[in-house]
Parts: sequence; structure tokens; C-alpha cells
Amino acid sequence: MVKLHVDKSATVFTDSLNAYKGLDKHFSRHEIVNHDQDEYVRGIVYTNRVEGFFSILKRGIYGIYHQVSAKHLHRYCDEFSARYNTREIKDNERFELAVKNSEGRLKYNDLTQKL
Repeated sequence: MVKLHVDKSATVFTDSLNAYKGLDKHFSRHEIVNHDQDEYVRGIVYTNRVEGFFSILKRGIYGIYHQVSAKHLHRYCDEFSARYNTREIKDNERFELAVKNSEGRLKYNDLTQKL
């Protein structure tokens, strides 16, 4: 999945999960933090933020939506990335930002059409 969705020129930071082995052959740089050896940060190399984001995403899916379809998964990810990226601003600012970025009414047929 990483090779399929991440640009080849990207720098990839991961933990030491075996599934990530060999990524250095596909990306310009692959850095690993080894949680098994109590290493969580090495200079600019860490995975704390992405782990925090996925924790919030999983809690939202399990606690709010209970299940999601693959067809709309990108929309749930967009929603929770917006929540995460605006977590430090006030509610009224977040609301104004959402309204400013809206493109008008989203009709059901547009939402459900094949991508």
C-alpha cells in the first residue's frame, strides 16, 4: 500500500514493523524508529503524529460511524484530517474555515456517483 500511494521521492518515516522492510529500495529515504528498543524520536525522525491521527480516526469510525465502506473511506479520512489539522483553533474559527472552503450544496447523486 505504501509503494502504491506514496510518491517515490518522499522521505518515509516508519516504526520497525516487518511490513515496512525494503521500503528503502523504493523511496529516496526510509528512516525507522525502533519502539522495541524504546526509541520513539531520533532527531526529526518520529511517528508520533501519524499514530495520534490514526488513533483519532479509528476512535471516530468505531465510536461515531461504527463501520465505513471502501467506496467512501477517503471522505472519512478527509473529515478526520480536517479535524486533526484544526484541533488547536477555536470552534468559531473552524466553522468559518469550513464554510469558506465549501463549494456549495452537495447533492446526494453527486456524492454517490461512481468515482
